[in-house]
Amino acid sequence: MPDTRLTDEQEALRRTVEEFAREVVAPVAAHHDETKTFPYAVIDQMADLGLFGLPFPEEWGGQGGDYFLLCLAIEELARADSSVAITLEAGVGLGAMPIYRFGTEEQRKEWLPLLASGKALGAFGLTEPGAGSDAGGTRTTAKLDGDEWVINGSKAFITNSGTDITRVVTVTAVTGRSAAGKPEISTIIVPVPTPGFTAEPPYSKVGWHASDTHPLSFADVRVPAANLLGEQGRGYANFLRILDEGRIAISALSVGLAQACVDESVRYAKEREAFGVPIGRYQAIQFKIAEMEARAHVARTAYYDAAARMLAGLPFKKEAAIAKLFSSEAAVTNAREATQIFGGYGFMNEYPVARHWRDAKILEIGEGTSEVQKMLIARHLGL
Repeated sequence: MPDTRLTDEQEALRRTVEEFAREVVAPVAAHHDETKTFPYAVIDQMADLGLFGLPFPEEWGGQGGDYFLLCLAIEELARADSSVAITLEAGVGLGAMPIYRFGTEEQRKEWLPLLASGKALGAFGLTEPGAGSDAGGTRTTAKLDGDEWVINGSKAFITNSGTDITRVVTVTAVTGRSAAGKPEISTIIVPVPTPGFTAEPPYSKVGWHASDTHPLSFADVRVPAANLLGEQGRGYANFLRILDEGRIAISALSVGLAQACVDESVRYAKEREAFGVPIGRYQAIQFKIAEMEARAHVARTAYYDAAARMLAGLPFKKEAAIAKLFSSEAAVTNAREATQIFGGYGFMNEYPVARHWRDAKILEIGEGTSEVQKMLIARHLGL
């Protein structure tokens, strides 16, 4: 079993972000959700706290922490606003981490200090209109023309790809074919802006209204050949590593949302009266909230375990899949139950549980659907 006790450093970071989420994020969350606006002022303050540099070494402009510290920050932010939490998760885990993991010395020098500062955002262009869980079905192409890559194609559902501070998008593209005819997928760095690259109008989403999400198009986008990220043909394998890590972070986000639903329900159950007594006096409500707390606790333990294994250099793919599967489903269930506890008020956007309910469902889809997680777990069991 993992040791779920936090060190003094970890607890200090958690408390700092908890206070920031309560005093800075929460008061404006409903406004940004309602107006569907990106919270630039909040993100700027997160940058000042050093949150975007948490897992990176100081030599690259980071805070010298690790991935678990990032997950703790994401969990606390998600207790206030999932849109803000996913902005951090995607900016670090998908935007900067591929460059840190697979970039050359020159690529790291060019991009990591900027992205770790939080004053600029990066995005990861993987999903396409016809290639989601089946990322091997990528249709975007990149062909060498002299000393330049020429990229053509489209991407879908890309977070942090169209903000005023987006400065880079890494893109998976077919760069050739193997001897067996299978597509050779590579990853290429595309600076923003670059002629031919367009972040199309944002989506109208069910939730995550304050998160930036766009379809992307590439029309003869030319970038230097040196912008290849990692080895040619290793893009598919590399993004699998990034998604394994990302599932732990999404699990942390799910735990934050699940815990927020517990917190709101406990508060409401003490205040709301029915038939002359607070509804928290009724066993039906008590049992519902107790089950919600149990889900959040077990989900937190699962992502702590996966993160500990990853940082120890142990295999963690199965544990990351378990954490992501369980915690995302816990978040959806807790959000539904919290809405039920609030009754008619739970259906009103003035209460946070309504936003949590809308924000929760995507957690069972993004960075690997629940079905994909079950496939991965079953595969590790030899099935």
